[in-house]
Amino acid sequence: QVQLVESGGGSVQAGGSLRLSCVASGLTFSGYSMAWFRQAPGKEREFVAGISRSGGSTSYAGSVKGRFTISRDNAKSTVALQMNSLKPEDTAVYFCAAAATPVQFTSPGPYGYWGQGTQVTVSS
Repeated sequence: QVQLVESGGGSVQAGGSLRLSCVASGLTFSGYSMAWFRQAPGKEREFVAGISRSGGSTSYAGSVKGRFTISRDNAKSTVALQMNSLKPEDTAVYFCAAAATPVQFTSPGPYGYWGQGTQVTVSS
Protein backbone atom coordinates (compact mmCIF):
# COMPACT_ATOMS: atom_id res chain seq x y z
CA GLN A 1 0.00 0.00 0.00
CA VAL A 2 1.48 3.28 -1.14
CA GLN A 3 1.40 6.14 1.33
CA LEU A 4 2.59 9.71 1.01
CA VAL A 5 2.52 11.61 4.29
CA GLU A 6 3.13 15.34 4.37
CA SER A 7 4.20 17.37 7.38
CA GLY A 8 5.53 20.80 8.21
CA GLY A 9 2.58 22.98 7.39
CA GLY A 10 1.40 25.73 9.69
CA SER A 11 0.75 29.42 10.08
CA VAL A 12 3.38 32.05 9.43
CA GLN A 13 3.55 35.77 8.79
CA ALA A 14 4.39 37.15 5.39
CA GLY A 15 8.11 37.04 4.77
CA GLY A 16 8.55 33.95 6.90
CA SER A 17 9.64 30.45 6.01
CA LEU A 18 8.32 26.92 6.27
CA ARG A 19 9.74 23.56 5.28
CA LEU A 20 7.37 20.85 4.10
CA SER A 21 8.34 17.20 4.09
CA CYS A 22 6.77 14.16 2.47
CA VAL A 23 7.67 10.62 3.43
CA ALA A 24 6.81 7.87 0.97
CA SER A 25 6.27 4.21 1.70
CA GLY A 26 5.08 1.19 -0.27
CA LEU A 27 6.88 2.15 -3.46
CA THR A 28 10.40 2.16 -4.87
CA PHE A 29 10.94 5.84 -4.23
CA SER A 30 13.90 6.25 -6.58
CA GLY A 31 11.70 5.13 -9.46
CA TYR A 32 9.28 8.04 -9.09
CA SER A 33 9.37 11.68 -9.96
CA MET A 34 7.92 13.79 -7.19
CA ALA A 35 6.07 17.07 -7.04
CA TRP A 36 4.27 19.49 -4.79
CA PHE A 37 0.91 20.90 -5.79
CA ARG A 38 -1.31 23.29 -3.87
CA GLN A 39 -4.96 24.15 -3.78
CA ALA A 40 -6.46 27.31 -2.34
CA PRO A 41 -10.17 27.59 -1.45
CA GLY A 42 -12.28 27.96 -4.55
CA LYS A 43 -9.32 27.41 -6.89
CA GLU A 44 -8.02 24.51 -8.90
CA ARG A 45 -5.07 22.46 -7.80
CA GLU A 46 -1.88 23.96 -9.23
CA PHE A 47 1.68 22.79 -9.73
CA VAL A 48 4.25 24.29 -7.37
CA ALA A 49 7.50 22.37 -7.87
CA GLY A 50 8.70 19.05 -9.23
CA ILE A 51 11.86 16.96 -9.18
CA SER A 52 13.00 14.08 -11.36
CA ARG A 53 13.56 10.64 -9.90
CA SER A 54 17.32 11.17 -9.87
CA GLY A 55 17.03 14.65 -8.42
CA GLY A 56 18.98 16.06 -11.33
CA SER A 57 16.12 18.09 -12.75
CA THR A 58 13.74 20.47 -11.00
CA SER A 59 10.85 22.63 -12.15
CA TYR A 60 9.01 25.49 -10.48
CA ALA A 61 5.89 27.51 -11.04
CA GLY A 62 6.70 31.06 -11.97
CA SER A 63 4.99 32.38 -8.86
CA VAL A 64 7.39 30.54 -6.53
CA LYS A 65 10.63 30.50 -8.52
CA GLY A 66 13.45 31.97 -6.49
CA ARG A 67 11.54 31.55 -3.22
CA PHE A 68 10.87 27.80 -3.02
CA THR A 69 13.33 24.92 -3.34
CA ILE A 70 12.42 21.28 -3.85
CA SER A 71 14.82 18.50 -2.89
CA ARG A 72 14.74 14.77 -2.34
CA ASP A 73 16.61 12.11 -0.41
CA ASN A 74 16.17 8.75 -2.11
CA ALA A 75 17.85 6.93 0.76
CA LYS A 76 15.17 8.23 3.14
CA SER A 77 12.28 8.19 0.64
CA THR A 78 11.56 11.82 1.34
CA VAL A 79 10.92 14.95 -0.68
CA ALA A 80 11.03 18.40 0.84
CA LEU A 81 9.86 21.87 -0.12
CA GLN A 82 11.70 24.78 1.45
CA MET A 83 9.51 27.86 1.25
CA ASN A 84 11.04 31.27 1.90
CA SER A 85 9.70 34.81 1.61
CA LEU A 86 6.17 33.51 1.97
CA LYS A 87 3.28 35.64 0.76
CA PRO A 88 -0.42 35.60 1.68
CA GLU A 89 -1.16 34.25 -1.79
CA ASP A 90 0.86 31.13 -0.92
CA THR A 91 -1.93 30.15 1.49
CA ALA A 92 -3.26 26.76 0.41
CA VAL A 93 -3.31 23.06 1.15
CA TYR A 94 -0.07 21.59 -0.16
CA PHE A 95 -0.01 18.08 -1.60
CA CYS A 96 2.85 15.73 -2.29
CA ALA A 97 2.51 13.58 -5.41
CA ALA A 98 4.42 10.74 -7.07
CA ALA A 99 4.61 9.80 -10.75
CA ALA A 100 6.14 6.63 -12.18
CA THR A 101 8.07 8.66 -14.74
CA PRO A 102 11.76 9.56 -15.03
CA VAL A 103 11.05 13.28 -15.12
CA GLN A 104 8.53 15.54 -13.48
CA PHE A 105 5.42 16.97 -15.11
CA THR A 106 3.58 20.18 -14.28
CA SER A 107 0.12 18.72 -14.82
CA PRO A 108 -1.49 16.46 -12.20
CA GLY A 109 -2.44 13.71 -14.66
CA PRO A 110 0.75 11.61 -14.52
CA TYR A 111 0.79 11.54 -10.72
CA GLY A 112 -0.81 8.34 -9.56
CA TYR A 113 -0.23 8.77 -5.86
CA TRP A 114 -1.14 11.70 -3.64
CA GLY A 115 -0.82 12.59 0.00
CA GLN A 116 -3.62 13.97 2.14
CA GLY A 117 -2.20 17.47 2.17
CA THR A 118 -0.90 19.91 4.76
CA GLN A 119 -2.29 23.39 5.36
CA VAL A 120 -0.08 26.44 4.90
CA THR A 121 -1.48 29.79 6.02
CA VAL A 122 0.40 33.03 5.48
CA SER A 123 -0.92 36.15 7.15
CA SER A 124 -0.15 39.69 6.10
